[in-house]
Amino acid sequence: MSETAPDRNPPSGSRQVSEAVSHTVVTGGFFASWMAGFLLGWGADSLFGTRPLFIVIGIIAGAVTGFWKMWVTYGKGG
Repeated sequence: MSETAPDRNPPSGSRQVSEAVSHTVVTGGFFASWMAGFLLGWGADSLFGTRPLFIVIGIIAGAVTGFWKMWVTYGKGG
């Protein structure tokens, strides 16, 4: 009775699912950053009565943060 060593390389289908999940998580993180910026900007505008100044700033800050997170996740463009 000889046991074979487990295969170290997952099958192609598993790899594709893993990559799809990874991309989905990163996309969700980008959307969450954008939404957080929007909601914080909306809250600040409601508080200070400066509509839509802080919403615009929040959306831009959220988008920049989301893109930065993607840049870091994917190895600085590589």
